[in-house]
This record gives sequence, C-alpha cells and structure tokens, in this order.
Amino acid sequence: MSIADTNGIVQQQIGVLDVTGRWNPEPGYLDTASYGLPPLAAAGAVQAALADWTAGRTSWHEWDRSVAGSRAAFARMIGVPVTDVAVGSTVSEQFGLVAAALPDGSRVLVPDGEFTSNLFPWLAHADRGIVVTSAPLARLAEAVDAATTLVAFSAVHSATGEVAPLPDIVSAARHHGALVAVDGTQALGWLPIDTSGIDALAVHAYKWLMSPRGSSFLMVRPELAERMRPLAAGWYAGDDVHASYYGPPLRLAHDSRRFDVSPAWFSWVGTQPALELIERIGIPAIHAHNLALAGRLREGLGLEPGNSAIVSADIPDAEARLSRAGIRASVRAGRVRLACHIYTTERDVDLALTALAGS
Repeated sequence: MSIADTNGIVQQQIGVLDVTGRWNPEPGYLDTASYGLPPLAAAGAVQAALADWTAGRTSWHEWDRSVAGSRAAFARMIGVPVTDVAVGSTVSEQFGLVAAALPDGSRVLVPDGEFTSNLFPWLAHADRGIVVTSAPLARLAEAVDAATTLVAFSAVHSATGEVAPLPDIVSAARHHGALVAVDGTQALGWLPIDTSGIDALAVHAYKWLMSPRGSSFLMVRPELAERMRPLAAGWYAGDDVHASYYGPPLRLAHDSRRFDVSPAWFSWVGTQPALELIERIGIPAIHAHNLALAGRLREGLGLEPGNSAIVSADIPDAEARLSRAGIRASVRAGRVRLACHIYTTERDVDLALTALAGS
C-alpha cells in the first residue's frame, strides 16, 4: 500500500470521527515538536475562562474541575489508575521528586544527548554521590547492568525524533532490578506507549497533547511513590484540599495526589478538552495519520523510511528556506526538525518539500 493510499484511509477514518473543523492552523505548520496547536474547543474554553475572570463572574472552583477531568483523561490514555497520576507544571519539577528519592550513591543511565529536563534533575544530586552515565539510545538496553539504579530516557528524542526501544530497555532494567523513568512529552498524543514496565512517566502536555503550557502529569507506581517525599506539598496536595488551607497537622492525600502542585487553572481549562478530543479520535488513528505524512516527507527528502512523526534532516540553509516560504519548523542540533500531527495535511508537507528543494 502506498503512502498516498495509507493517508487516504487515515483521512477517511478521521472524517468518520468528525475531525474536520476542529483546528484552524495556517498552512505550513510543522512544529508540534516545539508546541502543539490547540483544538478550537480547547482554545475556546480558555478564552471563555479568561472572559469570566475579567468580569469576575465565576469561582475558581469552576476552573478547578478541569484538573480532575484532565487527570482522569490522562490516566485512561495510558491505562493506569487515576490514583497513580499527579499533576504539575513541568517535567523537570516532577522528575526532581523521583531524583530526591534515589539512595545516595545511585547510578543513573541516560541516553547520549538527552534533553536536560530528564538530565539535570539527576545531575543535581552529584553531591550525594549520584553518578550519571550515558550510552547511545539505540544501545541503551545493552548498557544497563547490575550497578544501574535507574534508567531515564525520552520515549521519543526531541531533536532527532528517534523512538526509544522501550520494550528492550524495560526488559534489561527489570533483569537488573533497575527503575525506569520515561519522559513522554514528545511521544504521548501520537505514539502508543505500553506503560506496564515504567515506574515513573512524566509528560508535559503542551506539545503532542496540544494543551496550554503549564500542565504536566507524573504517573508514578505505588511502590516507587512510597519512597518519594512530596517536597512541594501545599494545600492542593491535601487529602481534602478544601480542609487543607490552614494549620497543622500534615494531612496529605494517600495516593499520588500528594505530589500535586497548585495548578495554573487556565492551562488546565484548555488541557481537558484537548485530551478528551485525542481520546475520541484515538491514538492509533493519529499514529497512522502522522506516520503517513512523515513518510511522505522522508520520501520527498530522500531519507530512509522511519517510525517517527518527527523528521530530522541535514539540509543547508533549511531554516531560512522554510521561513521564506512561511513554513513553521525548527532547528535542533544543527538539523531541521519537521513534525507531523493530526492537523497536518499533505499540502503542509508538499509546501515544505517545495521550499527545501529550492536553491
């Protein structure tokens, strides 16, 4: 089956799900790896909340309901109990809780060139004897050994789009008794992920989950959560948040909510409708759509077939060529980075190919 045929089927499937008119991007947006574009329902919800805030005609309790709705949608998306999910605002903040729970002298293994939100939290504990080593992502599983305390990696590398060999890494970690921490920010929303072997999964929602920046999730297994300290605990981490405003004693939630931080409400107002729309479309359909268009890009650029929605290529003057053509993309590690998501069309891809083929 050709790429065009595959894309035609995906478009037909999406049409059945009534995706048409749910986004309104200008032609040429290929930069979801930097930030995702909100569904119109998400943007409208934020605008309505801002209008209510401006007029003072509602309580924050209305906005706060979106946090619970987002948490529940995220838990369904990754197939875990909602009690295993904490909410926050950044991946580094949430992985910092995991890093603080590691014993002195732990050894953390990461991929070469890992994004710093999944690197600095571990490096910050060097004074406790925590040592961070690295290996190529494709051979990360081979580098796990009996001395490894935790393996931390991105499910999809943000610069190259390389998809991590998750089953191999998890298998090696389990064999050696190591924990597994995954940054799913560049994956969740388009890539189906089996979370069954993951101890901690942190995801910022502003990329492939197409939410406002400022909403992030941490899935943490109860066995690991028992070892973690809620270092940023406040009223929102309370067992009953409305009875946790003032005074002792410490009365935190008994599940992963004790790792919550007080939410930036407007971010969550936009997150819930975005996640619920992804649920309705289905990640398998989004995955097929994205890979078909990424495959069209790869073919047009003369690249080998791949398994990622992110296409990275070494093309001289690519950033300037794309900018002149009105194509929004980015450059990472000296290579142009093009990202295809649910609102990407064949026209977007062809505009980019035409721009990059120019002299």
